[in-house]
Amino acid sequence: MKLHILALIAVFLAAITSFAADAAPQPAALPRLVDLGADRCIPCRMMAPILDELSKDYAGQMEIVFIDVWKNREEGERYGIRAIPTQIFYGADGRELYRHEGFYPKADILAKWRELGIELKAPTVETAQQ
Repeated sequence: MKLHILALIAVFLAAITSFAADAAPQPAALPRLVDLGADRCIPCRMMAPILDELSKDYAGQMEIVFIDVWKNREEGERYGIRAIPTQIFYGADGRELYRHEGFYPKADILAKWRELGIELKAPTVETAQQ
C-alpha cells in the first residue's frame, strides 16, 4: 500500500513539474546574423566594429555570432563557406534566409534585414551614445 501511494505521489510530482516547465515563458527566438571569418583576415577585421555596433544597437532584437574559421575549421565546413568573411542571415525560426560573401557595410546589412521582412527598431539617441 505504501509503495502504491509513493508511486502515485511520484507520478503527481512529475506531472506538476512537466506542466510548470511547459507553462514557463520561453525566451523569444531572435533573427540571427552569423559572421564567419578570422581575426587575422583584413576584411574580417573591418567587419568586427560593425558587428559590435549591431550587437549593441539591436540587442534583444537580433543575435550576432562571430565564428573564427581559422581557429574552428570544422565550423567553416559545417556552414559550407567558400570565402571569408561570409555572413549568413537566419530567421527567428532558424531557417537560413540569405548568405553574403565579403565585406558587408552596416547600412547594407540593415537594408537586407528589411528586404527579408525583418523590421528592427532603430536605436534611440541615448542607446547610440552609450
